[in-house]
Amino acid sequence: MRARARPSPNIWHTPELYELENRAADPHGRIVAAMHEIGDWSGRTVLDVGCGSGFHLPLWAERAANVVGVEPHPPLVSLAKRRTKRLANVTVLRGMAEALPLPDSSVDVVHARWAYFFGPGSEPGLRELDRVVRRGGTAFVIDNDPTRSTFGAWFRRGYPEVDPVAVERFWSQHGWRRREIDMGWSFTSREALEAVVRIELPPAAAEEALASHAGTEVDYAVNLWWRDF
Repeated sequence: MRARARPSPNIWHTPELYELENRAADPHGRIVAAMHEIGDWSGRTVLDVGCGSGFHLPLWAERAANVVGVEPHPPLVSLAKRRTKRLANVTVLRGMAEALPLPDSSVDVVHARWAYFFGPGSEPGLRELDRVVRRGGTAFVIDNDPTRSTFGAWFRRGYPEVDPVAVERFWSQHGWRRREIDMGWSFTSREALEAVVRIELPPAAAEEALASHAGTEVDYAVNLWWRDF
């Protein structure tokens, strides 16, 4: 029996709004620049875990020899396949982080952006990375940093159950390193920002955040966790 994926509270239900968020996130490309510095994917095989609608797959395909996107939600798999249908070096597969549909030692670089939920509980997915990443490869996990930035404060109010100390301890104990990145959000309209905030935070926290913040830009900090294999 196929295991059931944990539903994503944002992209699963409103992929069109999550598209706005992807376009607004990291306008200066700081996450990708840091990844490239740590583990270049040029001419290598890239795995995007939880690739969603495939937003980042064309970016990896520009330099990689091969790109594999894995996504558990069938409607998003369809969107990712449609997005990349003209890219010969991209394959999109339905699957979960806990049971990747890939052979042993078959990828060089892994990208997981908000696909591993804040550390504790991700152990099955990390065991799969041990299986599929080749020696000399690198895996990256991007998660929110609730200890810094305007969005970090919103996140703490919306999700007080997330303990940043426990998250840092988890990744450190599993041999991962961290780089703090101030990526930012920059939306083309206030309407877009408000729509995205409302899919990212519980209703009360979202309305509180929007009432306290003007404009279309938000300072937003993330942690880039990585491990060499």
